[in-house]
Amino acid sequence: MNKQSTVESYNQKAVERNSSSLQEWKVNEREKFLEYLLTEGCKSLLEIGAGPGKDSLYFKEQGLNTISTDLSPEMIKLCKEKGLDAEVMSFANLDYPDHNFDSIWALNCLLHVSRKEIKDVLAEIKRVLKPSGLLYIGVYGGRNQEGIWEDDHYNPKRFFSFYDDESIKQLLAEFFIIENFEVVPKETVGGDFHFQSVVLRK
Repeated sequence: MNKQSTVESYNQKAVERNSSSLQEWKVNEREKFLEYLLTEGCKSLLEIGAGPGKDSLYFKEQGLNTISTDLSPEMIKLCKEKGLDAEVMSFANLDYPDHNFDSIWALNCLLHVSRKEIKDVLAEIKRVLKPSGLLYIGVYGGRNQEGIWEDDHYNPKRFFSFYDDESIKQLLAEFFIIENFEVVPKETVGGDFHFQSVVLRK
């Protein structure tokens, strides 16, 4: 993952992503995770790869203390405009104490991490999560593939790392307890990949 080119890609698309409407299936993903959080009495939520902060704002409006992080300064600017507590930060180096958050939300951001780096990133995420804390990871997948997406309409083109269902479960189980694993089919998502929705516990 080339962090600088990823930042440039998302900086350029910040306004567009902020103004686009959220797909219904993504709204459903948020609502399902919120049920877990309310059941467990979670108070704090860290969002990594927050983009313009739409999900952070949703969780904040449901009563959670949210912090939004993203590598893109333009995205963080949009988070702050929504009144969110937001910082430019890499999820590979989270500037928070150990066992700091009740929950973490990571939607479509970890798919930019290479296989070589992903275990270090997962260990860092685990570090800042409280014991028995909840983590949501949502990524596109269904087959094993890694590299620059040549058909990407973002510029610079982004790097993606995809996993088939068994591979991603195996990877995540090295670090967390898998509470729930679901697939949102290609037909719902639109595109070449289905979506892997995973609720994890430390």
